[in-house]
Amino acid sequence: MFVKRMSRWLVFLFLLISAPVYAVPEIQHWVSPQGGRIYFVPTEGLPLLDVQVVFDAGSARDGEKFGLAALTSGMLDTGAGDWDADAIAQRLESVGASMGTGVSRDSAYLSLRSLTHPEKLGVALDTAREVLAHPRFEQKDFDREKNRTLLAIKQRGEEPDELVEIAFFQVLYGNHPYAHPQEGFAETVAPLTREDLVDFHKRHYVASNAIVVIVGDVKRAEAEAVAEKLLSGLEKGSAPPALPAPAPLQSAEIIKQQFPSEQTHVRAGVLGMTATDPDYFPLYVGNHILGGSGLVSRVSTEVREKRGLSYSAYSYFMPLRELGPFQMGLQTRNDKAEEALRVALDTIKDFAANGPTDKELEAAKKNIIGGFVLRLDSNQKLTLQVANVAFYNRPLDYLATFTEKVEAVTREDIKRAFRSRIDPGKMRTVLVGGGAK
Repeated sequence: MFVKRMSRWLVFLFLLISAPVYAVPEIQHWVSPQGGRIYFVPTEGLPLLDVQVVFDAGSARDGEKFGLAALTSGMLDTGAGDWDADAIAQRLESVGASMGTGVSRDSAYLSLRSLTHPEKLGVALDTAREVLAHPRFEQKDFDREKNRTLLAIKQRGEEPDELVEIAFFQVLYGNHPYAHPQEGFAETVAPLTREDLVDFHKRHYVASNAIVVIVGDVKRAEAEAVAEKLLSGLEKGSAPPALPAPAPLQSAEIIKQQFPSEQTHVRAGVLGMTATDPDYFPLYVGNHILGGSGLVSRVSTEVREKRGLSYSAYSYFMPLRELGPFQMGLQTRNDKAEEALRVALDTIKDFAANGPTDKELEAAKKNIIGGFVLRLDSNQKLTLQVANVAFYNRPLDYLATFTEKVEAVTREDIKRAFRSRIDPGKMRTVLVGGGAK
């Protein structure tokens, strides 16, 4: 018996000693001579460099030309300088590099992954610099991409899950720049011209509006050279003014859209929080319990497990520069839509009033902290996390102190934060479905 116990102890001790200890890397930060903000995390072990260049050039900067930011971002790599799209792709492929672009409501970005070998990295950086600084926006490419966008918008009208999301943001944000979908609408995309893209690029893709995130096996001096090269082709320019704050919600509102589907898609919510909200962690941990932890969350338990009203039900906060939404979502049979919505809203109201149990809070903390390392277990994931820290001006120790701040959240913190944000009397609700055309 003693031998067996000793054997088990030795196995446990071996696992304890050999388990990897993951230290969250330090984020280094400086401002380039061109005015760009640089964020650098050195890593070791793989001869790879991941770079993301982020601009305050998301769809919230469209003005009245909804869809402009997305079309501009999507066309960056269709031709730049002396190269068409095929030449750009061949240059990157020849050195084993990859590049992509994207846009959200707040930002637009170009991502680059390359080997750190000087010659290969040089080709990749030269290509990315040209794409950022001198996109062609050729008329034939513009016409093709605009037509593709218009077709996607038309197809979007056949998807109830897309329609409910669009309607939810409209009823929540009204005339605010967050209200419209990133791709715009057919009536706003159709009038866009090539000159609109050229002008948008000239105003927003400038060094003073750029953030460069660099993660990989390079030294600080090499990272500085990478940032200098990427920004060297851009005009200095200036960052755009701050977005307006969304108008406070004054009352609840319910929108119903008929759609020929067997299920009704539901969204409900209120204005939630910004990315730098002082209550970020109580709201984040609280929502993990309420609707962010999958099938074991409260909303899912009440709607799905106990009553079988929906295959899935969830809630989440979307922190943005200005107040992003808190929203609950589900889909259910048309004849069960009202009941499912009532159960979900009652669950949210109860949680906002009373908060979680001690058991729920303990389980949520363990789950969040246990999964945190998975957000940082590759250079690409780490780059995304650092870009989020950089763009939203979060503290440089945000990642290093994340688990500590999660652990510090109390039940009272969650109750206070949810009571101050989730007002049932101001909930905006959209239902799309019902079976009729």
